[in-house]
Amino acid sequence: MFWKNVSAYRSSGIFNKMILIISFLLLLSFLFSLTVLQYVYRIYDKQIYEKASEVLGMSSISIEGTLRELEQLSFTVVSDEQIQECLRQLQDDPQPYERQVLHNKIINRLVAFAGAEKYVYSMMLLDTNGGAMTAGNREGVSQDLQDQLKPLAKEASGSIVWYPQGNKNSLLAVRQIKSYTGSTFTLDDLGTLVIRIRIDRIIADSTSNTSDGDQLIVADATSGLAVYPQTPMLLPNELKAETERSELYRTAKYEEGTYFITKTKSSYMEWMYINATPFNEMFKHITFVKKLVVIIFALILLIGLLLGYRLARSIVRPISKLTKKMKQIEKGDLDNLEEQSLGVVSQTAQDEVSQLNRTFKMMIRRIRELIDENYAKQLIIRETELKALQAQINPHFLYNTLESINWLAKMNKQAKISEMVEALGYLFRSSIGLKDPLITIEKELTIVRNYVIIQKTRFDERLDFRMDFPEHLHDALIPKLTLQPLIENAIRYALEPNIEPCTISITVSEEEQGLDIRVSDNGPGMSAEFIKDLQQGRVKTRGEGIGLANIAERIQIVFGPEWGTVIESEPGQGTTIHVRIPYLKGVQENV
Repeated sequence: MFWKNVSAYRSSGIFNKMILIISFLLLLSFLFSLTVLQYVYRIYDKQIYEKASEVLGMSSISIEGTLRELEQLSFTVVSDEQIQECLRQLQDDPQPYERQVLHNKIINRLVAFAGAEKYVYSMMLLDTNGGAMTAGNREGVSQDLQDQLKPLAKEASGSIVWYPQGNKNSLLAVRQIKSYTGSTFTLDDLGTLVIRIRIDRIIADSTSNTSDGDQLIVADATSGLAVYPQTPMLLPNELKAETERSELYRTAKYEEGTYFITKTKSSYMEWMYINATPFNEMFKHITFVKKLVVIIFALILLIGLLLGYRLARSIVRPISKLTKKMKQIEKGDLDNLEEQSLGVVSQTAQDEVSQLNRTFKMMIRRIRELIDENYAKQLIIRETELKALQAQINPHFLYNTLESINWLAKMNKQAKISEMVEALGYLFRSSIGLKDPLITIEKELTIVRNYVIIQKTRFDERLDFRMDFPEHLHDALIPKLTLQPLIENAIRYALEPNIEPCTISITVSEEEQGLDIRVSDNGPGMSAEFIKDLQQGRVKTRGEGIGLANIAERIQIVFGPEWGTVIESEPGQGTTIHVRIPYLKGVQENV
């Protein structure tokens, strides 16, 4: 099945391939981004949970630290010497006036202790005779509650007892007062101390960084009952079940809604601190961002698919049209494929498809031009061939004529004329008889000698011609008619303008990379600017034959661009033309 799908993909068109590839890549990117995003959100949520648990732990430590300070305060009160003395005197059943004086002394001490504590709502001291002395808020403790607290304090035997007051949003610290004289504890029961503490203010100060929707619940870990507040977010059965769970943080659904719960157990008392936050309130922004990101990714996916479809269509449609036109060319339908039939091609668009269409359009135009040009050239060639046939002269007729002249010169004992005719005949045969592009240097120098023979007849002693080349280089190959034009140029530009004798020499030497053939004269020479203009074709010469540019071009065509000619000249110092060619021996059939 897999290979069948692969085969179907390979045989499908470019448009389908591009759509499939773009869709696959976009979908893969979407799934990858969504997975990474969910992973990041999961880590982020975990960090939030852990941070919330840490904050709750810090709040519980702060609360318990305050409660420990209040416990120390209760110990300071019950061990106060003045209060101890007054309570012992009250046990002796004094007169009413004395009893009232003792009560006032105790109240004054309680006021001194309670006045400096912001978390103390009131202090009440109950003696063993049923008397009650209160400092702070005058709201007392009911007789029923007093009857409940005294046994609890007596059972704790001097240790502190924490008693939640419920609907009062306060906490009672109850402690039995034992007799203490000097450094001796008699352990006699002198009374009971009841401190009403503002637990709501302690919690508010310890959890000042919580949000408005949070609620800190303090529950008894044993019974599961709420210590604070009076009406917690969780129902009694839900609160009890939550105290029994071991998870420190979790998201739970209850009757009133979904809550994010963090818990920590008190190390000081049998309490459980539970922070409940409405889940929707806490995470509504995060949930909104998650949904928004998913929607944005989905929109990007749809936009990417749409743009991919338009891109694939913009590429495939022109290529399909171009393929159709090329099939017309393949059938040889060039006559009907006029420029207008190619359609409108944008001249400003720089994309590859537009460039391909423009290039195809220019190619068709160029093919039509080449066809017309080739047809015209064929007509010219045929006409030229006809004229050449009409104007053709038999070379043998010319050879026979030169031989007749040579014979007459010898008959009349004209050796100079005979020598010139023989040299001219050799030059004529060399120029039209050698078909190979390369000849040996020996043959090239023979052509030069015959040319010099003719020129010596004209210039006589003014032309001093010299040659110097090793015999082992005679079989080196050189393009035909390379040196003769250089000798001709030397005669034309160095010898003719002067009346003094002119020395022209040819020297051949072997170098590491090839041969260096030097054609030198002692003529007027040339300046560097003139040589530069001459090489760039900006100087019009008087010659009508083969020039330096022609010689250099033929050498580079035969041997490569690294070979050629070099001009070495200075005004008044003559001129030397260096012909540099590789050292090739023998006869080369193909060059």
